Amino acid sequence: MKTYQPKAGEITRRWILVDAKGQTLGRLATHVADLLRGKGKPIFTPHLDTGDFVIVVNAEKLSVTGKKLEQKTYYHHSQYPGGIKAETLQTRLDEKPERVVEAAVRGMLPKTKLGDALFTKLKVYAGPTHPHAAQQPVADSAHGAREN
Repeated sequence: MKTYQPKAGEITRRWILVDAKGQTLGRLATHVADLLRGKGKPIFTPHLDTGDFVIVVNAEKLSVTGKKLEQKTYYHHSQYPGGIKAETLQTRLDEKPERVVEAAVRGMLPKTKLGDALFTKLKVYAGPTHPHAAQQPVADSAHGAREN
C-alpha cells in the first residue's frame, strides 16, 4: 500500500477567524501555528503546505501570566557595534500588539522556506475589525475565546 500524497489541487484552504480576547499568548500561538500547518487535517503532510489562512483579531486584548509584561524582553540588533535594542512585552503591546502574536507564532513554525510560506497566511489585527470579509472567514470553534 502506497503512502497518500495530496496534490496541490486537492488541498482546500479555509479562512479561519480566531479571537484573541482574553486568551493566553502561548496557547493562542500554538493553536494558530497548528492551523497554519494543517495539523488537524487528515491530509497533513509535514513537507507540504496543507494549512488554512488564519485571521487573528483583538491582539491588543490577549493576556499573559506571571510577570511577563515587565520581564519578557524582545531584542533587536542593528549589526553595528553597540546597536542592541531591547523592549519589554508591555511596550510592544502598547505600540504594535500585532507583532507580539506574529513573533510568538513565527517561533513555532519551521525555520525553512515552508515556514516562510506558512507565515504569509497569518493576518493579525489589533482591533476587532479586519478587511477579509470577502473571504468569508469561519469562526474558530475549537479554540473559542474564553472569558477570564
